Amino acid sequence: MKLHEYIHEGLFRFESGDTIEGLKVAYHTSEVAYCPGNDGRKVIWICHALTANSDAEDWWTELVGKGRLFDTEKYFVVCANMLGSPYGSSGPSSLHISRHKGQLQEMKPYYTEFPKVTVRDIVQANILVRKHLGIAKIDMIVGGSIGGFQALEWSIMEPDIISKAVFIACNARVTPWMTAYNESQRMALEADPTFRECRSLKGGEAGLRCARSIALISYRSYEGYNSTQSEQQDDTLFAERAGSYQRYQGKKLSDRFDAYSYYCLTWSVDSHNVGRGRGGVKAALSTIRAECTVIGIDSDCLFPIEEQRFMAENIPGAKFHGITSRFGHDGFLLEYPQLEEIISPLLRNAE
Repeated sequence: MKLHEYIHEGLFRFESGDTIEGLKVAYHTSEVAYCPGNDGRKVIWICHALTANSDAEDWWTELVGKGRLFDTEKYFVVCANMLGSPYGSSGPSSLHISRHKGQLQEMKPYYTEFPKVTVRDIVQANILVRKHLGIAKIDMIVGGSIGGFQALEWSIMEPDIISKAVFIACNARVTPWMTAYNESQRMALEADPTFRECRSLKGGEAGLRCARSIALISYRSYEGYNSTQSEQQDDTLFAERAGSYQRYQGKKLSDRFDAYSYYCLTWSVDSHNVGRGRGGVKAALSTIRAECTVIGIDSDCLFPIEEQRFMAENIPGAKFHGITSRFGHDGFLLEYPQLEEIISPLLRNAE
């Protein structure tokens, strides 16, 4: 997929009321450009999860690309980087001209001064990109986890634009269970004394590693850990394999992400509530006009499968599918044969 950058002229207003100038959205598309009004390809819009990027071929390799389920030559495939992410869109790591008592200061990252971003803000930025590309209709929008939040919110915000929608391993409103995980991660970041110093994007690095370790437990499952991280020797004195894995995953994220963007995005997750200002969740879901498919994972402890059943029961005409995985929530990234079996007929029917 091909990387692009969209810059919004003028002020972008967040749901909180805060504004920034020169909003940037990084996004990837199929190599061949879209031709508004004269393009026979179906438009597939993929919404990415928390720490992913806009190159869906990079993190959903088995499903996106030439000859794959989401064929980047057959379809016009788009994925935009979320606001608040460090992968090209405006966020805490973006440089801006700071001011002090009205006087211009040096260029530096926003760090903790970047406005809190809601899921609706993320979708609104995506809508700007949609309009920039001249796309009048999205034939299918698909997303898992917070990507599912975006796809769901978008289906409500622009009901006449979305034809088909696939929501994977997500829900209609953040739960106290999930917010507790997010707050624990923020506490880990705040406990790192370098996080509040805001001297460089390496600030809070140790806290980020800890936060990732906390999150990873919610992404996986009892069976998954026990089957992949069990000790190899019968006479092990102190179990250490799973601990080593946690530290490895924490470092892996801190090598490619920054603590300030991560902190920002946890608040985005906690903003998720499709019923806000719309008369409640059920009322909001009832306004969706797209043909919707909701997919749940039987071992997902972060988004238990009853949450996807609830969505399907309250979205007009929606269909529910459950998939089996020993990998918990991360099954939405790993169980591609099952996902392809469900989604492939939807794409064929759209042709």
